[in-house]
This record gives sequence, C-alpha cells and structure tokens, in this order.
Amino acid sequence: MKGSSTFLLVALSLLCTSGLATGEDNNEFFMDFLQTLLVGSTEDLYEGPLGKYDVNADAKAALTELKSCIDGLQPVHKAELVKLLVQVLGSQDDA
Repeated sequence: MKGSSTFLLVALSLLCTSGLATGEDNNEFFMDFLQTLLVGSTEDLYEGPLGKYDVNADAKAALTELKSCIDGLQPVHKAELVKLLVQVLGSQDDA
C-alpha cells in the first residue's frame, strides 16, 4: 500500500502544479490539503481543508493510512517534501 500512497501524494501534487485543478480555490484547497497532510494530523485534515465535506468511513481509513505512510517517511525525505511545497507555494505568489 505504501506505493499506492506515494502515487496518490504525487498525483495530488501534480494536479496542483500542472493546472489540471482549475481555479484559485481548487489550487488553494489542494495546497492546504497537502500542507496539512505533511505537517498536520488527520484531525487537522477534517477540521481544515476537508471540513466542509462529508468524508465517509472508507475515505477516512484511506487518509489515515496515507498519513501514516507520510509520517513514516525518513525525516530528511519529509523535510524535502515540505521544501517542495514551500517552493510551489512561493511560485504561486509570483503568478
């Protein structure tokens, strides 16, 4: 499942940065979602970016497993993902 979780994270990142997510609201949502996924808790996800959505039990289980995989990354790898997110956020400010 670790490979699937990594794929999901990469797919979400690409969706944010490639323009497939149209509109500023979508980009803001995905960036907030990714930031919370990287440095927040699953509760932060449900109270923050997912707060206005009805997240079913299967989706919650998947998010919990994905978050567990991210939390299990080596600190240097997680730090690099955070740096990448900061870089992407910075490039959006320039646009």
